[in-house]
Amino acid sequence: MRRVPFKQVDVFTHTPFKGNPVAVVLDAEGLSDTQMQQIANWTNLSETTFVLPATTSDADYKVRIFTTVSELPFAGHPTIGTAHALLEAGRIRARDGRLVQECAAGLVALNVSESGTPCSIAFELPEPAFTAFNPSQIDELEELLDTPIVREAAPRLIDVGARWIVAQLPSAEAVLACKPDFLRMREQDIKAQATGVVIFGEYPESSPARVETRAFGPATGIEEDPVCGSGNGCLAAFIRATGQTAHFGSRFVSSQGAALGRAGLIDITIEERRIQIGGEAVTCIEGHIAL
Repeated sequence: MRRVPFKQVDVFTHTPFKGNPVAVVLDAEGLSDTQMQQIANWTNLSETTFVLPATTSDADYKVRIFTTVSELPFAGHPTIGTAHALLEAGRIRARDGRLVQECAAGLVALNVSESGTPCSIAFELPEPAFTAFNPSQIDELEELLDTPIVREAAPRLIDVGARWIVAQLPSAEAVLACKPDFLRMREQDIKAQATGVVIFGEYPESSPARVETRAFGPATGIEEDPVCGSGNGCLAAFIRATGQTAHFGSRFVSSQGAALGRAGLIDITIEERRIQIGGEAVTCIEGHIAL
């Protein structure tokens, strides 16, 4: 019987059980696609990652990312959680505070700040591609969210490997009060080939977090993702594309998870040519999977 090293990491928090968990299989060499999907279905988390040797000298490791039902080319909190698990296990070392992850979406650069405990890890968002929503699509989205959308910054589909429909609401309070129609959202997302829908709204400037965010993914089997890295990355790309960086700031904190009893905090940095999404992580479970 083969015993495969395994960790379950809580991401975007330094407090166990308050972030977004990801399962990390630290040595997936020899596992078939079917085995990976079976394990991901068994963990029953939004994502499970499988670490493999890099196929290029430009990367430190390769990762494959699975939901309970399918494989993703890229996802945010699994990227940070996998790097945390590998660093903690001593399987990789940051060079001058940098790592490079290989995944289906390409090479993803990560910055590691080891000054704190736990360390903070940030990934550079893959280059986003945008698809504008037409007025009828905006009307449909507003109806299934059952809440007004800020139309001056029209919703759009943003593709960073994960494909999120991003909509801005008038306030953080409106985000927390939102009760979507998940059946209609699932139909919309399947039609658009979207991962799901991200909504965000701003807090008063004196608040600890600048925005409240929620991410819904019924088409992927997860009605609501507790704390979503790629979703917050698309939120940042949306802010930059709609000319709102000066309003929100080039560096701010997004809060996510309150609607599910979590307390995730995501550090967002928006620059002209790159976006970084970062946060802390903590290991909650460590052991082996028997195969």
